[in-house]
Amino acid sequence: MASSNHSSVTEFTLQSFSENPQVKIIIFSLFLGLFIVAFTGNSLIVIVISLNSGLHTPMYFFLINLALMDVLSASTVVPKLLQNLMTKNTISYGGCIAQIYFLTWCLGAELLLFTAMAYDRYVAICQPLHYSTIMSKAACCLITSAVWAISGTNITIHIILTVRLSFCGPNVIDHFFCEIPPLLPLSCSSTYINNVMVLVADMFFALFNFLLILVSYGFIISSILKIRTKEGKKRAFSTCSSHLIVVTMYYCTMIYIYILPGLGQSLKEGKVASVFYVILTPALNPLIYSLRNNDVKIALKKLCPFLGNNWPLGKLT
Repeated sequence: MASSNHSSVTEFTLQSFSENPQVKIIIFSLFLGLFIVAFTGNSLIVIVISLNSGLHTPMYFFLINLALMDVLSASTVVPKLLQNLMTKNTISYGGCIAQIYFLTWCLGAELLLFTAMAYDRYVAICQPLHYSTIMSKAACCLITSAVWAISGTNITIHIILTVRLSFCGPNVIDHFFCEIPPLLPLSCSSTYINNVMVLVADMFFALFNFLLILVSYGFIISSILKIRTKEGKKRAFSTCSSHLIVVTMYYCTMIYIYILPGLGQSLKEGKVASVFYVILTPALNPLIYSLRNNDVKIALKKLCPFLGNNWPLGKLT
């Protein structure tokens, strides 16, 4: 390999869920279907919000960024996975590094964006009179820029540390795509610093941000309980519960994949768990965060009149 890292490995072999051809066809169909749903749903979110001036608010601005992250993260992994299911399960050294870079960049940015979205809801519900001042256009742009920049800086540091490692063989990654935790055990040089940096970074991105979200929603729920009407409480709790379910699923998976291996736990169960944040979450996000929202459904009806009242999530009102 390149002399910079003194590696003899030019490509890695990725493991799939099964070597059974029939199971591979089922997995291929499942992932292809989820990828189409994720790509189409998130693309629609970006188009609808961009074209509808009534949706140019902080919440929908964050949703556009979330949709872009979902499209990029899914597109980084799923096409190569589909190819490997039909051919040999290999990826070049450069392709593996690129996959790690873009996937981890998006995943880290999503974790930070979830916190920003929770803060937005906190300000909207707990400080409604100051909402327009606190969540101004400039503030939203600054927040999203910081989200992308912090995550980008994080993965750049990890990539620099990773390309300095030597890979002399074996070259079989116990995963169906490239990530740092399953790649490090293949190095024939010391990965101590890499493991420490992975643990520290993910303590910040996963645990610290998750705690911030819980605190934000603690204040939100406290404010919701003060709402007098049952309908108002029901609607607010429904929104919070949907968000918390997805955030909990996402964060628990990230902690399981990134933090537990750093503490010496096995990676064998990681392949199944990673499905949630690689493809299932991007497919569900448009449904949970946007397509169940009446404002977005009305905007979709205007953009696509043929949807009418046959919209699968209920009539547009």
